Amino acid sequence: MADTTQQYDMVSSKCRALFVKKMHDYGTAWRVLRLSSLVDQILIKTNRIRTLEESEEQRIEDSIDSEYVGIVNYSLMALIQLDLGHTDTEGVDDAQDIQQRYDDHAQATRQLMLAKNHDYGEAWRLMSPSSLTDMILMKIYRLKQIIQNDGNTLVSEGIEANFMDMINYAIFALIKLQRKFNTA
Repeated sequence: MADTTQQYDMVSSKCRALFVKKMHDYGTAWRVLRLSSLVDQILIKTNRIRTLEESEEQRIEDSIDSEYVGIVNYSLMALIQLDLGHTDTEGVDDAQDIQQRYDDHAQATRQLMLAKNHDYGEAWRLMSPSSLTDMILMKIYRLKQIIQNDGNTLVSEGIEANFMDMINYAIFALIKLQRKFNTA
């Protein structure tokens, strides 16, 4: 498990570095997005990954790896939105507060990964990247249904747990694709 933890932390730090750079470039403009819009952004990225997994031709240079990074970061943005709610005004957020919230949610997600990875015996290592993509897609459709139900579930995991699982699946996919992982 030490190898998994090291790989997980390396990938997570690359995702965070890109988040910080994009926040420098764009600020917190994403804070205007409602939860359903963030889910749709993740859906777009997951659909692209799935299309590329099934196609022999790629017409846009962006790598599958960059799409998984996007899934991690949009999912963390969604967790921040769960804390703060969306805003109608751009530029009102403190960058340090947003980064701290990002780090807090990333750490909680890492702890969830460690607990599940222990109990499931690193089963993700036996999965193909395409299965991880499908698991993310399933979580997206679950989230859409939960949001349609105003966030209420009867017996199922809630919104936060689904976003955390998507983060972990995306990081696992990035670890599996690590030999090609080149995020600036």
